[in-house]
Amino acid sequence: MDATAHPRLYRRSGRYYHRAAVPQDIQASYPKTEETFSLRTSDYQEALRRVRKAAHEVDQRFETHRQQLVAQANPLSGLTEQQLQHLNDLFYAYLLKTDEEYRREFDWDSDADFDAAYEAFNDEVESAQAAYSTGCIAKRFHRYAKESVEAHLESPLSSESSDWDELAWRLQQTFITAAQAILARNRGEVVRTPPAQQSIQPQHVLQPYEGLGSSNLEAHQQVGQRLFRVTADSLSGRDETTPLLSDAVGEWLAEKARDWSTKTYNDHRTTLANFRTVVGDKSLAQYGKADGRHFKRVLLKLPPNWTKQKSLQGLTIDIAADKAAKLGMDTMSGKNLNKIIGYAAAFWNWASAHYDDCPANPLASLKVKLKTSAREERDPFQVSDLRAIFHAPLFTGCQSLRYWRQPGHLIPRNSGMYWAPLVSLFSGMRMGEILQLYVSDIREDQGIPFIDINGDGDDKSLKTSSSYRAIPVHPELIRLGFLSHAQEMRQKGSQRLFPDMPMGNDGYYSSVYSKRFRALLDSLKIKHSQNAFHSLRHNFEDACRDSDVSLEITNTIQGHTESGMAGRYGSGFTLQRLNEEMRKVRYRSLDLSQLTRE
Repeated sequence: MDATAHPRLYRRSGRYYHRAAVPQDIQASYPKTEETFSLRTSDYQEALRRVRKAAHEVDQRFETHRQQLVAQANPLSGLTEQQLQHLNDLFYAYLLKTDEEYRREFDWDSDADFDAAYEAFNDEVESAQAAYSTGCIAKRFHRYAKESVEAHLESPLSSESSDWDELAWRLQQTFITAAQAILARNRGEVVRTPPAQQSIQPQHVLQPYEGLGSSNLEAHQQVGQRLFRVTADSLSGRDETTPLLSDAVGEWLAEKARDWSTKTYNDHRTTLANFRTVVGDKSLAQYGKADGRHFKRVLLKLPPNWTKQKSLQGLTIDIAADKAAKLGMDTMSGKNLNKIIGYAAAFWNWASAHYDDCPANPLASLKVKLKTSAREERDPFQVSDLRAIFHAPLFTGCQSLRYWRQPGHLIPRNSGMYWAPLVSLFSGMRMGEILQLYVSDIREDQGIPFIDINGDGDDKSLKTSSSYRAIPVHPELIRLGFLSHAQEMRQKGSQRLFPDMPMGNDGYYSSVYSKRFRALLDSLKIKHSQNAFHSLRHNFEDACRDSDVSLEITNTIQGHTESGMAGRYGSGFTLQRLNEEMRKVRYRSLDLSQLTRE
């Protein structure tokens, strides 16, 4: 470790990190012992700049925690009318905002059924209306009330306060009112989303909007004048209100660098560099739909992994596309093409939120239509496939980890090769989530062993915010010795649960293991285009359904974002409830009795 000029800056393996011990006065309640994370740079001057900003943010985090401790010691006995109204206003604005975002992000060119996406929401509405009509409160609104208070009030509300029921009752009313507004949008009626920071009276949201008054007319005239000015500047080749694409992309990447993995950062950086190569570096206001279509046309000509094709190496993207088309090379899949368009579109979404005169996203709605749904891209394994996998020498006895295909006497119970498929089968976890686990992620609360899936580590990354979750350990994994393996790794002082699984050059553990798992399927002659390690998640989902585990519980365990509005406000279930449901999950036709503990 190298000494540096800032007390919280240190260098390890050529990279700079922020490191600060948690202050003594909050150590007992703070969830970590120190705040250590990568600054994602090996440049000293840049690290100094980033560590100063990071130190300020961490200090604010410490101070917020102190204030929360003080507030918890002095809970509110009740809520004022203003507080009740404010929480309901926030809830109403949140529901309409998420609905609006869903509509704007929905791929209308795909085969996805917009109405079907709202079926779960309609069920929620009907249950809320049924409860309201009888003077009752649906259970989920008590949960929403708790989360509203925790998120938006500085002081907690006493658990004995009668205002909990009052708040839940009002949130239920607000939900029904918001639902009517959302359904009105489905009929094509204009219902505006109120700003969440203001106190809004939602009772008039379904009334027709009044005609333009003088102030509104003036505002529209100003907008029209601004649009005219931007158009004129674009025609003359100049624009003083928005930066160059290259400058804006640099600002965007600098903002995202702290939260993104190296691979994610590089994927977005490369995509925007290619976009600039294709359509040029102009001020943001000068871009339009034609630029998006041009970029898409280039992508449609490219083969998969085009930068690794010998005949295309060293060429810029536009020249490579033309050459690939002349050579008749197979083009990349629609899924990968859409991924690249999504990378570029993410920047334009950010730019439109940061610059008044930024045009609409040039790549909006340009993704290609895919023939299959996300579920259809991967089949679950057949029971016969699962039997073949778990009767393979890797699980019943192989010569060694190097010669895992040949029968022998070694059962590698201390290897991720052995545990990864089993953990996924009985938890629905993703490959990357499993392989990056730390020993400290195997925890216990109130006698329930569980897996804490988090991003607390420089070598960790999670797919979405809903991926952060706790999964009770299935009884079958306990029987097979999963907890014993965790304890053995703990006694050895290992940080990682599966230290034998190496990280790939792209910064992901899954990139290496995915090839090994494919080799396993190939050796068993069960590999086809529709199955992969991800198929185990579908097996778990099917087992949950077959075991009468609700879809909502299944989504929570798997880290899915629920469809429609059902999962957009709330943080899920208690560990005890999840454990009760996990214990129900079984595979009726799969016998794993051949897998025994040592």
